[in-house]
Amino acid sequence: MDEIVLISYFVSLFILFVFSSHGFFMIYYYNKYKNVKPAADVEINPGTKVTIQLPLYNELYVVERLIDSVCEIDYPKDNLEIQVLDDSTDETVNLVANKVAEKIALGFNILHVRRELREGYKAGALKEGMKTATGEYIAIFDADFIPAKDFLKKTLSHFTDEKIGMVQTRWEHLNGDYSILTKAQALALDGHFVIEQNVRNKAGFFINFNGTGGIWRRSCIEDAGNWHADTLTEDLDLSYRAQLKGWRFVFLRDETSPAELPSEINALKAQQFRWTKGAIETAKKILPMVLKSKLPLRVKLQATFHLTNNLAFPFILLAAILNVPLIFIKNSGSHEAYFAVMSIFILAFIGSFMFYLYSQKDIRTDWRKKIVLFPLFMAGSMGFAVNNSRAVIEGLLSRKSEFVRTPKFKVVDQKDSWSNNKYVNKKLEPSVIVELIMALYCLVGIGSSIYFLEIAAIPFQLLFFIGFSFVSVTSIRHAYSKK
Repeated sequence: MDEIVLISYFVSLFILFVFSSHGFFMIYYYNKYKNVKPAADVEINPGTKVTIQLPLYNELYVVERLIDSVCEIDYPKDNLEIQVLDDSTDETVNLVANKVAEKIALGFNILHVRRELREGYKAGALKEGMKTATGEYIAIFDADFIPAKDFLKKTLSHFTDEKIGMVQTRWEHLNGDYSILTKAQALALDGHFVIEQNVRNKAGFFINFNGTGGIWRRSCIEDAGNWHADTLTEDLDLSYRAQLKGWRFVFLRDETSPAELPSEINALKAQQFRWTKGAIETAKKILPMVLKSKLPLRVKLQATFHLTNNLAFPFILLAAILNVPLIFIKNSGSHEAYFAVMSIFILAFIGSFMFYLYSQKDIRTDWRKKIVLFPLFMAGSMGFAVNNSRAVIEGLLSRKSEFVRTPKFKVVDQKDSWSNNKYVNKKLEPSVIVELIMALYCLVGIGSSIYFLEIAAIPFQLLFFIGFSFVSVTSIRHAYSKK
């Protein structure tokens, strides 16, 4: 039995080590290409027709802000078409209708597009809009975004040749300092955009459209096969199909699109579940095409890491479970060589830390304050292992599920509150019970480590305990907050 535990733990840490060590490669490429800037044309043809698509589903609190901000984008009205792709089933429909009528009266070419059925969810709405869109370029914004006034002028200038199919801006955070929850999300997203997207793009690897805050060449979408609804991450799916067709993407680190982060944990868990499961679904669909292609080996390897990195979550959960029996096995007086070898896996933690440190130093003047949150971010990532492992397993088993959109609360600063928002989910997932059990289980691990004086094990046991405790308790507290 001891051998099974030891082998399972070794395999788990080895896989986590591989994924975490990828951070070292990203930092290498970051330093190698840090002085490379995306090329851009100076002149933009004022006659270029652009369609802006706004996919919506029950966005009562933010839809008016969204439409107002899109109509403030600096671009000739005659060449700008705005499609509000509204699948809503509540008061949002009337708000959109009134706001669209107001903008039409001001001379905007804005359409309120409704469907009888929400078939294909967001992908279906975007595809439906494509049928009547008149733009040569298609920009997309989710409901929680506030695009910059110069968004089109800054992005269109980067379509420097006919093979550039998409330009993606970096997400900025309207409420990044609202709470510990939003601060941790901001840290995670900065790592993705500043390091992953930025570095992969400069180094010639595949990147992905992030679902919003970007603009496509219409012919690229059509050539790649249009939007598909067979995964929960339609943006990642289309991105890879387009790049496999030879289209090139551009990522703009210095151009940002501000957006609202989920400030309620159950909304965040639903978002993370969708992103995680969708990425696994996309990997199953796309990775065979990547591996069979004539792409360079280095591109194939990066694409494999990109599409499969969520596989780490089940192994995080397995490591948490095996941590406790490992304490007792270690103190049985055997396997000294095994535990000596295992100490090398501490490098995985260093790789992750460097990854997020560089991302904060790149864009934040107060990066020292931000990076202090790294241990809490790590604990939170561990705490999400139950939620995201379930998503991975469902994705691997090809279990289909509904596209659950992330509710928007219009929470920007401390005077705002989400507790009275009608979209707050009051239904707790059964996984919360598992998270509570894991928190208590990890507490036993801390006690065991103290008893056996395994001081080196305590920090990791503590991170697991804090993570599972925070996620489970906050899930319950937010679900039962007063309306």
